[in-house]
Parts: sequence; structure tokens; C-alpha cells
Amino acid sequence: MQELWLAPGILLLVTGFLTGEMIYYVNSINHKLARFLDSIRFMDFSSSFTSDSKMGGSFREVNMAFNEVMEVFKQTRAEKEEQMLFLQVIVQHINTGIISFNTEGKIGIINNAAKHLLQIPQFRDIKDLGKLSPKLLREVVEMKPGQRISFKVNANLHLIVQSAALKMGGKSWTLLSLQNINAELQSNELEAWQNLTKVLRHEIMNSITPISSLVDSLRTILDEDSYVQQEGFLIKKDGFKDIQEGLDTIANRSRGLVTFVNAYRDYTNIPEPKKELVQVRNLFENVTGLMREELKSNQIDIQTELLPEETEVLCDADQISMILINLIKNACESVQNQADRSIILRGICQGDMGTMIQVEDHGAGIIPEALEWIFVPFYTTKKTGSGIGLAISRQIMNLHRGSLQAISIPGEKTVFTMNFK
Repeated sequence: MQELWLAPGILLLVTGFLTGEMIYYVNSINHKLARFLDSIRFMDFSSSFTSDSKMGGSFREVNMAFNEVMEVFKQTRAEKEEQMLFLQVIVQHINTGIISFNTEGKIGIINNAAKHLLQIPQFRDIKDLGKLSPKLLREVVEMKPGQRISFKVNANLHLIVQSAALKMGGKSWTLLSLQNINAELQSNELEAWQNLTKVLRHEIMNSITPISSLVDSLRTILDEDSYVQQEGFLIKKDGFKDIQEGLDTIANRSRGLVTFVNAYRDYTNIPEPKKELVQVRNLFENVTGLMREELKSNQIDIQTELLPEETEVLCDADQISMILINLIKNACESVQNQADRSIILRGICQGDMGTMIQVEDHGAGIIPEALEWIFVPFYTTKKTGSGIGLAISRQIMNLHRGSLQAISIPGEKTVFTMNFK
């Protein structure tokens, strides 16, 4: 009787053991699949599947397949991260300003070029653009995808803004590109002035040179060939004096026109700069040394600031010294009647954004109406000025692929800034 129960009991135990093993294997596979899918969902590809390879060849193959898939995901994520980093580096290094913002106005991306152009501290929301110009903010917010606008912020900043739309992370984003075309406009203006002055020089010289020579000849004839006849002077005395005075006036005017044309020639014939790396400290010392007596006689104090002390600039030292001398002379005239007769020469290294040299004074300043015209050739606010100095200075900076800008608050301060890229 016991033998009849023994066989079924053993069979039942074996069946229970096999069932338990099957459940264990199935649960193991399920846990493995769950862990695999969780790793993919949470982008965690550090897991590996090797601990249960002892369970058999098929499990080993499954583990190897899981590990291979995890490795592929890991490599794919690494490549995407490298591509993202590469794009971020490109965006930060291009000269075009880039800004992105979502429908709520939150800034997503803003590169160094945009920060340099707009100069807005704590730029976190597109509404902060209103700090620079409320009108520009309105136009930007109302822009449609693909639209392009031109906006003049001030005398030194003329923006071309282009808009694009994209969707990312389930949100709509607006991408803006910004370029300052002020330098291009100034370059075109400069080219137009140069073409005009070349024509003027040619035409005026062709007319004035023979007139000036003829006037001198007529004066010589009158002085040498006039004589007294029996009836009196060949030409009446009053008439003779009138002719002399008229010829003197013509001669003086002719010389003035020749001087005027020579000033045009100086403006249009500036040679290409011979650039070399120069210590800004040396530039300041050379210029102040040349002007020492003039500064001393006018009781004007020159202060220098260098950030850092070893600031250098790639330039033609002679040409830049000419600009500095001109700017310092203008500053001297500005502070002539002021209690504070100090002028500040400042050199600042801005890293990838180049080097900046400034001449600052706290004199009478320049009124806003004149500030827009001071770089136009032959425009001057001085009684004895030629109006050519600042125009030539800006042309020299254009030849250096840089810029010359001015800001002024009448009665407070005036700052001329040379930017070298």
C-alpha cells in the first residue's frame, strides 16, 4: 500500500519543483525585461545583464542581446550629447546674435554675440528687450516667422532682425537672429564720400590751379607794367586799387580752395595700416609724451587705466597715435573752461570680443543734434576747425576692421571708443 503512494508522491514533488523553477525563470525574465525597459525609459544605460548567465546558454544569449542594445543606446546618447555640445559651441562663437524664446517670453538660448550687441544685464525674458527700446520689443513680439526687419536703436546700433518658428519639447519657440549693420552702413557712407571727394578734387583742381596762376601773373603785370603818362595814370588810382584788392581777394580765395582740396586729399589717401601687436601702455606713453608741453601749459591731467596691465592691440601704431592725439586735443578744448581738467585714457581687453580703447573727458560735451554729424567730413562745431579730424579717425578705424564711436552727456562726460576686433 505504501509503494502505491510513494510513486505519486515523488511525481508530485518533482512536478511542484519544476513548476517552481518555471515560475522563477518566468519571473526572472519578467524582472529582467522590466529593468531593461526602465533603463530605456529613464535613459539610464549603466546597467548590465550578466548575473544569471549561469542559468543556461539561452539566458546568456538574452543577457548579451540586452547588453548590446544598452551599448547601442549609450553610444547614441553620447553622440547626441556631443552633437549638442558642438552646436552650443558654434552658436556661442558665431558673430550673429541668436536669441530664442517661448510663448511665455522665457529666454531659451542667448549667445555671446547677442549679449554684446544688446548689452542688457539679466536678460531672462524677451520683455527685458524693452530696457533697450520699447519700440524694438513691440516689433519683435509682432514679427511673423520668416519676417525680417531693420531697426536703428541708436547712432552706433542698427539691427537687422530675422525671425523663425520651431517646436521643441511640446512648446512653440521663436528664434531671432540679430546683426548690427552699422559698420556696413558707415562703410557704404564712407565709400560714397570718397567717390564724391575724388570727383570734387579732380574738378576743383582743374579750375583753381590755372586761376591761381593767372591771378599771380596779373598782379605781377600790374605791379611792373603800370606807369604814369603825361595825362596821368594809365589806370585810375581808385580803379587800380579796386583791381588790386579784387585780385588779392581772388588769390586768397584760390589759396583757400586749394587748402580745402588738400584736406580732401588727406581724407581719401590714407594708406593701408601696417599692423603689429602693440602694448596699449606704450601707445599711451608715446602720445602723452608728444603732448606733454601742451598738456602742461593748459594744466590738464592725463590718467591711464589698463584692464589688464598687459593689454595689447593689433594695429598700425602711427595711425592709432594720430587718432589718440586728435581725440586728446578735442578733449583738451572741451575741458578748457572746466574745474575738472582731467582726461582718462582707458584700455580694456574683452577676450574674444576684442580690445577697446577709450578717451573720456568731463567737459562741455556734444549736443545730441551734433553727435550724429561729427564724423561727417568737413562738419565742425568749432570756429577754426576743419571738420576733417574725426572723419579721418573713423576711416582709419574702418581700415583696421574696427569702429570709432562716441557718446556724450553735455556738461557731464564725453567718451570716444575705439573697438578693435
